[in-house]
Amino acid sequence: MRIEKTLFGTLSDGREIDKYTLVNHHGMEVDIINYGAIITALRVPDRNNETGDVVLGFDTLEEYVGVHPYFGAMVGRVCGRIGGSRFELDGRVYHLKANEGKNHLHGGIKAFDKQVWTPFSQKYPDRVVLTLGYESPDGEEGYPGTLMTEVAYSLNDMNELEITCRAKTDKPTLVNLTNHSYFNLNNGVGDVLGYELMIDAGRITELDRENIPTGKILLVESTPYDFRLPRVIGERIGEVEPGYDINYVLEMQSRELTKVAALHDPASGRSMEVLTTLPGLQLYTTNYIDQITGKQGVVYKKHSAVCLETQYFPDSANQPDFPSIELRPGEEFHAVTIYRFSR
Repeated sequence: MRIEKTLFGTLSDGREIDKYTLVNHHGMEVDIINYGAIITALRVPDRNNETGDVVLGFDTLEEYVGVHPYFGAMVGRVCGRIGGSRFELDGRVYHLKANEGKNHLHGGIKAFDKQVWTPFSQKYPDRVVLTLGYESPDGEEGYPGTLMTEVAYSLNDMNELEITCRAKTDKPTLVNLTNHSYFNLNNGVGDVLGYELMIDAGRITELDRENIPTGKILLVESTPYDFRLPRVIGERIGEVEPGYDINYVLEMQSRELTKVAALHDPASGRSMEVLTTLPGLQLYTTNYIDQITGKQGVVYKKHSAVCLETQYFPDSANQPDFPSIELRPGEEFHAVTIYRFSR
């Protein structure tokens, strides 16, 4: 196993951005850049042992610096939506940058996905690891406290990509980190409506008209949201137009690393399992992409990919009955997610 480093591009201020390629012995490779801690490519073998890229993205740094739907990025300080771009902590009201109407989405206007991270690579007998660090200053996007953030991408010979997030703060603040990769297991071509999906969750968080949780938890039984047994994504997607964009309350008895979802593409034979220590999983079926030209000129359209984002629940900042995303001095935010591939 090895890690390779190459120049990916240069920002307008002259800072160079590097690409790190993690390689194992079984044909799996992961490309990560230190801009946004973005996974730019994830190559795994199919049933014919032919390797293909299974995440959406771009070929150039300029495209990642431009406007796009968080392809492959680390999202923070808080992923998902915060209603009204505000929250109260210890009796004080904090106002965040609004970037989706009146609401705050995925950390704000210039959030973790648009920052340059500091890389550090390590090689072990059983895995290779790229660790990226970012110091978020007090007040960034409206959040209190200086937040020291670290994400470690680890690849082993079991074709597992492990993502470990850690954070510490010097003031009480909020933290909810996730990776926003868009998975298309058929080399980025076509849609995902024929994929088989399983999510081990019998409940979802109800949303209002602005996709902000109401605080209520709903059962998925007898609804289009029921994926407790493997089911084709497109089977009932028409009943939830424009598509799935919902947080699942995972059936985990503790914060132990647990298998919570599985995805299978019959065309390529590739399968992906999701394991996590987090209590929520956001299912998003790329509903709001019209036409985006991605890698090698492939045009991404509606339902071109599926996101399975492990997380705490959206708007947890304003929902006292949801698992807390508060982080205080002396504590550590720690979360692990594994994407395991097979064929």
